Amino acid sequence: MIYKSEILKTLDLDKITAEEIGEDHISNGVSTPLRDDAFEKTDEEKIEIIQEHFAEIMHALGLDLTDDSLKGTPYRVAKMYVKEIFEGLNPKNKPVARQFNNNYDYKGMLVEKNIQVTSFCEHHFLPFLGKAHVGYISSGKKVIGLSKINRIVDYYSRRPQVQERLTLQIADELQEALETEDVAVFIDSKHLCVSTRGIKDQSSSTITAEYRGAFKDEATQQKFIDYITNNTEIQ
Repeated sequence: MIYKSEILKTLDLDKITAEEIGEDHISNGVSTPLRDDAFEKTDEEKIEIIQEHFAEIMHALGLDLTDDSLKGTPYRVAKMYVKEIFEGLNPKNKPVARQFNNNYDYKGMLVEKNIQVTSFCEHHFLPFLGKAHVGYISSGKKVIGLSKINRIVDYYSRRPQVQERLTLQIADELQEALETEDVAVFIDSKHLCVSTRGIKDQSSSTITAEYRGAFKDEATQQKFIDYITNNTEIQ
């Protein structure tokens, strides 16, 4: 007899199983799918629950949880999920993109490239790793600190994701923070769910790009691409 939890029963997986869904990427929108009660439990309560259930997973795999090397693993994994790799789920961790007056009246393109992306595929909970390149053209009134761009990328990366949604979420946040329509986001990453399972292709990478406002113009878009592909070396 196969035990089925109440959560799995509510998903009605007898009708639509994970095997039937297969590798299809199914998403209902740009927002990360969260329940209304997602933040009713404290981080500590979530860690306790995840710790208990991950111990069950390890036990089901046949691992000996009394071994000195393994007995602390359920807690470490639970803490990592809540406090580290998925901390971007909680709005309280969202970076404050404080605006500054553009007193120098710079109206050219600004590009922040090679921003580290470390995120997790929501279909297999395996990492995808790569670089994000972000560009914007100021509306002439406001700018934000450069490090805030990196923090925005990191915040939206630290949650179960699909790369397409991550690209759009970063673009949306930059538009709001900078009060400009003219933003570009380009992500190139390697997905471990592709390289370590399934097809096991270790050479391919995935590129997503979102161009808005002035970046839809072919010449402006090409200039952005030229910037991010230029290998500048500082002596």
